[in-house]
Amino acid sequence: MHNQLQQTVNARYHELDPHNRVRLPVIFAWLQEVGAEHALQLGVGLKDLKKLGLTWVLSRLTLELQRPIRGTEQVTVTTWPVTREGRFSIRDYLLTDQQGKDIGRATSSWAAINLKSRRPVKIDEHLPHYPLHPLRALDDPFDTLPALEQCRTMLQLPVLRADLDMNNHVNNTVYPGWALEAVPEELFSRSVPLLIEIGFRSEALYGDSIRSCCAPLGTDPRVLLHRIESVKDGTELCRLRTTWQPVAPRRQSE
Repeated sequence: MHNQLQQTVNARYHELDPHNRVRLPVIFAWLQEVGAEHALQLGVGLKDLKKLGLTWVLSRLTLELQRPIRGTEQVTVTTWPVTREGRFSIRDYLLTDQQGKDIGRATSSWAAINLKSRRPVKIDEHLPHYPLHPLRALDDPFDTLPALEQCRTMLQLPVLRADLDMNNHVNNTVYPGWALEAVPEELFSRSVPLLIEIGFRSEALYGDSIRSCCAPLGTDPRVLLHRIESVKDGTELCRLRTTWQPVAPRRQSE
């Protein structure tokens, strides 16, 4: 068994935005797929945990990009588990281009939960040993993200069958897309999010409707706070903080 896994990925046509950039949820899907494959190789994949009455649930995720990823380029994703302490295991990621230059880095915190009680368990007491690589791609202590107190823009969306995963709840890659839908067009059309911090707080199920809200953090219009909540009872499902950078207009040859 190896404590790192490296895979090369690239976006398909329908995964690109109108500016030939890879959509943000697609990048999160890359991280999820490579991480899931590595967990399977280490004997702690979803199928392994299901036999124990457990499953993995993502608690926190931070992605920092150096630049937007273009649709034509191949990206190498490297992932490894960093720590395994108490009820959480940290898994990190490195994204590089064909020349080996950094495109982005990510860090994530996962909990193993009991499928019946929906409560997290102590990993060392319930999961087999797997090797660690104690190097952080991003030094994020996962402090609690600030709450969005007052919404500036919002929209309501239904949970679709296509949003569900093997745990029968909305997959974690869906939430960033929901968050971006509420971003004002004047910012979205001229900038890209290069730092995305996500805290998952509750699950959404088929038949639910969600409300995606956002507003600037303080006086800096480039930093947004997001809140995704249940329309039914206002339960906070997810909170995010995104940091945006202006981009030059797309050249005709791209």
